[in-house]
Amino acid sequence: MNETGPESPNEPPPTAIAANGEATAEPKPPEKTVQEVLGSMHTTNFPDLLRQLKGCLVVSTYQAGKLVILRPDGNSINTHFRSFNRPMGMAADGERLALGAHIEIAEFRNMPAVARRLQDPPKHDAVYLARRGHITGAIDIHEMAFDKYGDLWFVNTLFSCLCTLDTKSSFVPRWRPRFVSHYAPEDRCHLNGLGMRDGKPRYLTALGESNKPQGWRENKRDGGVLFDMAQDRIIARGLSMPHSPRWYDNRLWVLESGRGKLVTIDPKTGEKTDVASVPGFARGLDFIGPVAFVGLSQLRETNAFTDIEITEDNRDRQSGVWAVHIGTGNTIGLLKFTGGVQEIFAVQALSGILFPEIIHEGEHLATSYALPEDALREVGFTKPPEPIGYAATTTPDAAEAVTPGSHA
Repeated sequence: MNETGPESPNEPPPTAIAANGEATAEPKPPEKTVQEVLGSMHTTNFPDLLRQLKGCLVVSTYQAGKLVILRPDGNSINTHFRSFNRPMGMAADGERLALGAHIEIAEFRNMPAVARRLQDPPKHDAVYLARRGHITGAIDIHEMAFDKYGDLWFVNTLFSCLCTLDTKSSFVPRWRPRFVSHYAPEDRCHLNGLGMRDGKPRYLTALGESNKPQGWRENKRDGGVLFDMAQDRIIARGLSMPHSPRWYDNRLWVLESGRGKLVTIDPKTGEKTDVASVPGFARGLDFIGPVAFVGLSQLRETNAFTDIEITEDNRDRQSGVWAVHIGTGNTIGLLKFTGGVQEIFAVQALSGILFPEIIHEGEHLATSYALPEDALREVGFTKPPEPIGYAATTTPDAAEAVTPGSHA
């Protein structure tokens, strides 16, 4: 295992001591280093595994308030942290990255020309800059996905429904389980997971069939359900805290979090097959090639997570990302957090990208501009900055980036 830490770890400040030599108070313990708080370790093959798959991972942890980019850097994994208020669900479609946070959905767009401003010669092969935000209110956003038309769908757990956005509303409800009679901020069934098929929302998971406030808590051990939204029916019952349904490789995958299992479920019969076991509460799932990347959480000892198999039978629970070969079910690599990151919510793979950056504040965000292509052709500086030039990149909607001070 290789032990890695976040970039630029800091030394702890000196410990405070009494000034007069008398025992007036106990010395304060030294503050933890960044390495102790945000450190991690990984199998030696994990960097090469990502390079072979030609992709990297972005992980959200609402417990630590961070997005973590896992990107190969030589023989190590560079764990690059960005702070957000309760980051949870994510969605990516190649050029865009969306993040569900405490009261808003933030959208980022890849502007790779900005990489020249970060480092010359450029090291980053993608730079996601914040483009817009939509205030939803505190609705406990869970999983999200873009459809084939570019619209964003997201699970509104507090109101027990699946939603999209418009320019006027906090959210637009589009579907809810039949057993939920009304929209109310009551988290009746803990709707959580969203899986797409053929570019449309299709599969959803919930922790219980309940129509009363917080009713899912009464049978969380095996009260979970898997929905087929297109057929408006329940595919499977009796699941233990299911999350992250995914249609991949012509199979329907689900994380049965309460058992620490990656499973497949027949969408016609509901028959369940265990594929892999992982040493933690499995939540957050994405795929690149033949590899499933599974998020693991240690879990807090709270009422929400008691009386389930994983807390009874697996005391040594881990937090991190496990790489599982979908053909054999074997773990072929892993990254484990060793400090304060104890819970993972989402794992998002970025295929074709190895070393991205995410920018949501600061000077680079303030001085990088995206313009339509016709406007970009008319850009000209009366007195060009030093060094002369600008960078431009074309995005799918023909917008381009103008970044004064960088060199085209």
